[in-house]
Amino acid sequence: MMRKLLFIIEICLVAAFGAFAQKPVATQAVVGKPKVMVMDIKAEIDSRMLRYVKLALEHAEKTKADYVIVDMDTYGGVLTDAKEIVDLIMDYKKPIWVYINSDAASAGALISISCDSIYMSPGASIGAATVVEGDGKAAPDKYQSYMRSIMRSTAEENHRDPRIAEGMVDERVVVDSIKQAGKVITFTTNEAIKYHYCEAKVNSIEEILTRNEIHNYELDHFQLGATEKIIAFFLNPFISGLLILLIIGGIYFELQAPGTVFPIAAAMVALVLYLVPYYLNGLAQYWEIIALLVGIILLIAEIFIIPGFGVAGVLGISLTVVSLVLIMLNNDFFNFEFVPLGDILTATFAAVGGLAGGALLLFFGGAKLTQTKAFKRIALTDTQESSKGYSVRSTEPSFIGKTGISHTVLRPSGKVMIDDQVYDAFTRGEYIPKGEAIEVVGTEGITLKVRSVNR
Repeated sequence: MMRKLLFIIEICLVAAFGAFAQKPVATQAVVGKPKVMVMDIKAEIDSRMLRYVKLALEHAEKTKADYVIVDMDTYGGVLTDAKEIVDLIMDYKKPIWVYINSDAASAGALISISCDSIYMSPGASIGAATVVEGDGKAAPDKYQSYMRSIMRSTAEENHRDPRIAEGMVDERVVVDSIKQAGKVITFTTNEAIKYHYCEAKVNSIEEILTRNEIHNYELDHFQLGATEKIIAFFLNPFISGLLILLIIGGIYFELQAPGTVFPIAAAMVALVLYLVPYYLNGLAQYWEIIALLVGIILLIAEIFIIPGFGVAGVLGISLTVVSLVLIMLNNDFFNFEFVPLGDILTATFAAVGGLAGGALLLFFGGAKLTQTKAFKRIALTDTQESSKGYSVRSTEPSFIGKTGISHTVLRPSGKVMIDDQVYDAFTRGEYIPKGEAIEVVGTEGITLKVRSVNR
């Protein structure tokens, strides 16, 4: 049963975006021409950049590109995402060169070192790879140690001085004639050439190709398709928070007006838009998605089936909040060792903020929603006046003291049956299950106020 559930979830997630995915169009190949693909790393290194690099290298393989050039200008980003990009580059079979046209700092320096050749523009720089936290302060030594080991091994693999790579991370490292203790290494273009961390100073990608005697080439600049741009957009934590707000709001308004359809449809669309991008990017794992669904089911059960508010409600809220946060983080089953604290805080604020925003929206905006034009299109808001021929049966004072049974669950409103007639009713706040004996204790308009006879 579990395998079937997982399979269905996977099919739904992939189909939601995959059915309309627009693949990047490959340049028409010309026999005999060397093919060069260019991809940009000109933004923060994060899960969106990781997905972009994966798709770019897949595109290069599909189009049988002979060379890949990375157009680099970044101040770094998330270490774990940078490490995955490095692995992708080093596993790629064809030459990958990087053109640093401005900055390759921190994670950008690591990615540059993983490439087969490094070229830099005049005035460019590479280095300053110390791992920092969200406030700009150096991260604890375990992060620095991890970064040092990656930089060292990556430099060794590409025949570059590993001590220099370590010196870009750790201010304590001393490299004779290059670096003293107290500073991290950041090379200018000329310094990088001098110490073999750059092949040449160039002014353009075309100049790189000329220097390597590649002529009459076919240039393919990789760009994301429309669907992939949408996926990258929805990976933004702020957008995720808004989607959580829509999910909560949609479910609430559907419960307030069952059968309206529009609110629950909006909630389902928001849920898909929240889950699919993180799933396709490898962040949302099966167990996290299942935990979210279980949390939502527990909340629904608490509202519709289980009286009061107890363990199921608390567990449902806890599972929902925790899974929403975990889906946004690159954790290894609760292992946050190399997940930056800033990412954890951002994901937590997005999830909790979305839930809190949803609660505030329901509290302050629920009543105003019924006055909007959109609501009036999907709900009956006309007044049925007696002047137009409408009539209404009012409850009589003689109903007070009468007994009957609950025709539906009262939580606290529902329907009761008295003398074989069904009436709208509500309690004073208590839960009354279906079929229990009740007594009328008052009226409000055409609605009866009742209590349980057995309590």
